[in-house]
Amino acid sequence: MIAATRQCRSNDHVRSSIRPRVSYVMTALAGISPAAIAINRFGLGATPLDAPPADPRRWLGDQFDRFELLPQGLAELPDAGVLVKGYQMEQRAMRQAGQRPAVAAMPTAAVKPSKTPEQIVARQDFVQDVQALYRQAVQARMQSALETQAPFVERLVHFWSNHFCVSADNPQTTAFVGAFERDAIRPHVLGRFEDMLLAVEHHPAMLIYLNQVQSIGPNSIAAQRAAARNPERQLGLNENLGREIMELHTLGVRSGYAQADVTEFARALTGWTVDGIGPQGRLDDGSVDSFIFRPQLHEPGTRTILGKSYAQPGEDQARAALIDFARSPATASHIATKLARHFGGDNPAPALVDRLAASFTQSKGDLRALYRTLVASPEPWAPQPLKFKTPWEWTVSALRGLGRTQLGQMQIASLQSQLGQPVWKPGSPAGWDDIVASWAAPDALLRRVEFAQRLAATSGDTLDARKLGPQLLPASFSPATADQVARAESPAGALVLLLVSPDFLRR
Repeated sequence: MIAATRQCRSNDHVRSSIRPRVSYVMTALAGISPAAIAINRFGLGATPLDAPPADPRRWLGDQFDRFELLPQGLAELPDAGVLVKGYQMEQRAMRQAGQRPAVAAMPTAAVKPSKTPEQIVARQDFVQDVQALYRQAVQARMQSALETQAPFVERLVHFWSNHFCVSADNPQTTAFVGAFERDAIRPHVLGRFEDMLLAVEHHPAMLIYLNQVQSIGPNSIAAQRAAARNPERQLGLNENLGREIMELHTLGVRSGYAQADVTEFARALTGWTVDGIGPQGRLDDGSVDSFIFRPQLHEPGTRTILGKSYAQPGEDQARAALIDFARSPATASHIATKLARHFGGDNPAPALVDRLAASFTQSKGDLRALYRTLVASPEPWAPQPLKFKTPWEWTVSALRGLGRTQLGQMQIASLQSQLGQPVWKPGSPAGWDDIVASWAAPDALLRRVEFAQRLAATSGDTLDARKLGPQLLPASFSPATADQVARAESPAGALVLLLVSPDFLRR
């Protein structure tokens, strides 16, 4: 008890000594070396064992051949088909218990509790299993970030996952988000944008999150049959997926499309669904495919989108439109702007955006070529901080910086919620903001201080922040930060000051 009391008092003392200094994290920095830029702006942060790259640009390019597509933790996650099968089993259990299943076969806040104790327990167990899968996926994502030999490519995985956002705060998508990043993003991060786009829009996470499983062509066979059975029941279109594909995933909000184009594209998408979920979902005992096209849900007829007619039958109609979106100059500009903002600052130089857009177009969406253009451009190598780390980026770099290779009992999902950026839960299809104003509030910085204290409490006796700073920030450890660290009252306090310094918080 005495030791615990002393530790609490020590932590309080460290906290009180650091809080007055939090304001200095917003001060200007200068003189960041190319090696530090490669490690921190393009990568995920250095470890104590990393040597600064002698040729930073080549070091980044070489990572394309070192990227591990399927780390062990991610490989152990259930695939989408298994998860869909779980949903089917839940539907069947609800029917056997005498309860009508929800449309998407997942419990939501709007669904009334089951009336029998058995039904209540079954639902609670299912929700707990889904949450356990989510936490497992978050742990695997962080473990991959700590172990990777290709931190630049791993950062790009996170970038694209945020671009093609599915939000796990919707319980219908919670179990799918880890599989979504693993199966739709990682295999294509070094491939073609077109292939990634198709994988994303076919994935159950996206189809469920944006309500595509509920979309039915108003004149489809299924709608006509439903109307014959019950004329008062009208099944209809859901435009969410079509709208977000055009606004967020490809063309961009100010690219010139109209509401009529969104509606027509949504009609083309009808029939794209998940086996076992939504209208016409099967409840058999056979194998489950993650994506299925159901022709009875598809709106018949030719669609006209952005002035072009699409007369393809069935699934191929929306697929053809997607491919045209992927190859559009508007998409090239939209993607270039977001990539330039992520690496070149909140207000990226127009020349950088134009250069990236031209590369995207000329290479027909070859992402390796796009990244090479990014790395070869001068703007992301500006020797001053261009970005402020999000809570996820800061946590990854802090754990890497302290040499952590295993998470142990640390629960990343809970931690990221405390820091203000719960993993895969941005609350909007637009994803998390990528600008400093969203992350640099004083209260958010104090939460980082508190977590840094917890980390430093277990590392203060083994790491010397005065030596660690120059290792993590090669040729870029500012005199101001070095002075703050040197004057710390304890080794743990010195580590905290390093982790919340302007040098470390920015990239």
